[in-house]
Amino acid sequence: MNKLYILISVFFLGILFSFTADNSGNEKDKLILDLIREGLQNYFYSEKKIDNDFSEDVYKLYLKKLDYNKRFLLQSDVNQFAAYKYKIDDAVKTDDFTFFNLTKDVYIKRVSEINKYIDAALKKPFDFTKNDSLQLEPDKRPFAKTKKELMQYWRQFLKYAVMTKVAEKLETQEEAKKNNDTTVEIKTEIQLQEKAVEEVKKNYDDWYHRISKVDENDLLNLYFNSITGYYGPHTGYFPPKDKENFDIQISGKLEGIGAQLSQPNAYIKVVKIIPGSPCWKQGELGVGDKILKVAQGDKEPVNVVDMRLDKAIEMIRGKKGTEVKLTVKKTDGTIKVIPIIRDIIILEETFAKSAVIEDSVSGKRTGYIYLPGFYADFNHKNGRRSAGDVKKEIQKLKKEHINGLILDLRNNGGGSLQDAIDIVGFFIKDGPVVQVKQRTGMPQILKDRNSEILYDGDLVVMVNEFSASASEITAAAIQDYGRGIIVGSEHTFGKGTVQRFLPFDRMVRGNDSLKPLGDLKLTIQKFYRINGGATQLKGVESDIVFPDAYAKLDMGEKDLENPMPWDEIPKAEYKKFKVKYKLSEIKMKSEKRVNSDTSFNIIKDYSGKMKYYNDKDYTSLNLKKYMKDAELRSKFSKRFRKADNRVSNLKFYIPKADSANVYSDTVKTRRVISWFKDLKRDIYLNETFKIVSDINK
Repeated sequence: MNKLYILISVFFLGILFSFTADNSGNEKDKLILDLIREGLQNYFYSEKKIDNDFSEDVYKLYLKKLDYNKRFLLQSDVNQFAAYKYKIDDAVKTDDFTFFNLTKDVYIKRVSEINKYIDAALKKPFDFTKNDSLQLEPDKRPFAKTKKELMQYWRQFLKYAVMTKVAEKLETQEEAKKNNDTTVEIKTEIQLQEKAVEEVKKNYDDWYHRISKVDENDLLNLYFNSITGYYGPHTGYFPPKDKENFDIQISGKLEGIGAQLSQPNAYIKVVKIIPGSPCWKQGELGVGDKILKVAQGDKEPVNVVDMRLDKAIEMIRGKKGTEVKLTVKKTDGTIKVIPIIRDIIILEETFAKSAVIEDSVSGKRTGYIYLPGFYADFNHKNGRRSAGDVKKEIQKLKKEHINGLILDLRNNGGGSLQDAIDIVGFFIKDGPVVQVKQRTGMPQILKDRNSEILYDGDLVVMVNEFSASASEITAAAIQDYGRGIIVGSEHTFGKGTVQRFLPFDRMVRGNDSLKPLGDLKLTIQKFYRINGGATQLKGVESDIVFPDAYAKLDMGEKDLENPMPWDEIPKAEYKKFKVKYKLSEIKMKSEKRVNSDTSFNIIKDYSGKMKYYNDKDYTSLNLKKYMKDAELRSKFSKRFRKADNRVSNLKFYIPKADSANVYSDTVKTRRVISWFKDLKRDIYLNETFKIVSDINK
C-alpha cells in the first residue's frame, strides 16, 4: 500500500502544482475531476479509454441516478440533455461542466414543481372501481412528454399510495368485526379514503422536504459517480463525509454521543439510543426527542431545525472528551438542554461473537462463531481486527470441549483481505490462500505463513447469496483445501475484485484552501481461488445447498452495472486435506432431512412466489382486484413466517470465559438472550449443527 501511495504521489506532483490557489468558481470541482480521471486511467485494474463508448455509458448511468423512477424530468429535458450524449468524454478531459450545470439547473427546477403536482393530485377523490393499472418498472415507462402528462402519472402513483392505505384500513376493520373488537371505529370507504389522503399527504410533504434539501454537491457527486460507474460497481468517489462513514462501518467504532437520528420533516428526531453509549449513560436523551439546537461546550447554540441531517450530525459528532449540548423538545413538549460528553462508541453488532451449541438429547457440543464482516481499524496501530477477534473466540470455544466448529459468514459483505487470509490460516498448517492479479505483471500468491493450526477439528462454513468478497476468499480456500464443508445458498454473491482508497488530500501538495477533497475507491486487483478460478460473477458454490427464499431472484455481482468478467489463471500448488468423512454421504443425509422438513418445503414454495411477484412490473388500481391479490400475498407470507416459528431443541451458551463479563451487565445480558432466541429459530443453523454431528459419526 505504501508503494502505491509513493507511485501516486510522484505521478500527481507534476499535475497538481500547476493548479493555482484560486478558490473561486469551480476550481475545487475541476481539481476533483482531474484527480478522478487520472486515478482511473492510471491505477484502475484494466485500461479503459475515455471515448464515445465511455460518454454514452456515463450519460445513461447519470440519467438513471438523476431520475430513476422518471418522476421529475420531462422528455423535452432528456432531449435537451441528449445533445451531450457523446460529448461527456471531451468534457471530462477538459474540465468542462456545461453538461452537469445544465442537468443540475433543470433538475432543481423540476423538483421545485413537484409539490404542486402532489397537492393538485390529492385534491380530487379517487375512483377505485376503474380497471386501470400502474406500471412499476421505470425501464418500461417513457418520460412524460408534458407537465400535464407528468401530473397524470403522479395522480396515478398517489392513487396507488392511497389505495394501499385504504386496503389496510378495510382489512383492520374486517378483523375487528370478526373478533367483536369494539375499539376499532368502523368507517365508510369514503371516510377511509379521506384519512388515507391525509396520511399520504403528510408522507409526501416529509419526502419533498428531504428531497428539496438536495444541493449542488449532492448532484455533483452523482455525476462523479456516474463517471466512476463506467469502471465498475465497486469504484466510486467518496466525499469526505462518506469516507468518514465508511471508516466507521469497517472499523466498528466512532466518536460521538451514540444516538441514531432521522429527519422525517424539518425536525431531527432521535430514533435509537445505543446501549452503553455516552447519551445512554447520561440518561436524559430519549427516543422521540426532537433536537432543536446544538452547541459545542459553552459556545453559542446553532439552530438545526430544517438543517440537513448530515450537517447536523457533523456538529453532534466530535472528539472523545469534548462536550456537546443539545437543546431538545421532549415527547411531553418540554424544552431541555442536555449536556453530553462525547466518547468512543463501539458498535458491538459489527464484531465477531461466539456461542456453544448443545444438543439437549445427545449432549454434543459444537462451537459457533458469527462474523458479520471482515472489519479492521486501519487508522490506529493496535486497532481492532476481525482476525484477532475470531482467534480469541476459537480459543474460548476450544476450552468448551466442542466436537466441531461452525463459522457463519451469511450476509457478510467482506472487508479486509489480510484478515480473510489470517482467518483461513487458523484452519490450515500453511500455504496459499488466494491469488491476486494487478493491472500488469504475473499473479501473486498470498499465503498463510504461520505453520500453527489454531483449530484442527471438523469445520462447516455457512454462506448465502449476500456473502461477498473476503467471505468468498475464506469459503473458497476452505473448500479448495477440503478443510471443511460449505453450506447455504446455491452460490455466494460473486464479487472477485479488490479495492483501495486513493486519498486525494495526500496527493495534493499545497492548495489547502481546496481541501478536504475526498477519496477515490478504485478496483486495483482481481482475486482468484488457489484452484485458478475466479469467484467473480460465479461466486463460491456450496457443497450442500439449502432451500433459499431469494434463490430465484436476480441478486449478485452479475446483476450490477458494468461488472468485470469471469476468467481463470493457473492454479497454485497446495495439498488437499485428508478427511475422515465422505462428502457425498453427508450431503445425502442432509438432503433427506431437508426434503422431508416442512419449514424448508415452505421456503422452496415461497422462492417461486417471490420470483413471480418480483417480476410483476405493474399493479392494478382497482381496489377489489388489489385486495384480492393482497389477500393471496398475505396468506402466502403468513405461511412463510411459519417456517420461522419452529423452535429447535438445541441449547445455547456463551463461552465460560465471557460469563462474568456478560452476566454482570444487564445490557449485555439482554443482547445475549435476544440473540439466542433468534438462533433457536434459525432452521439453517439447526441443519448445519446436524451436519457437524454427521461428520462426527
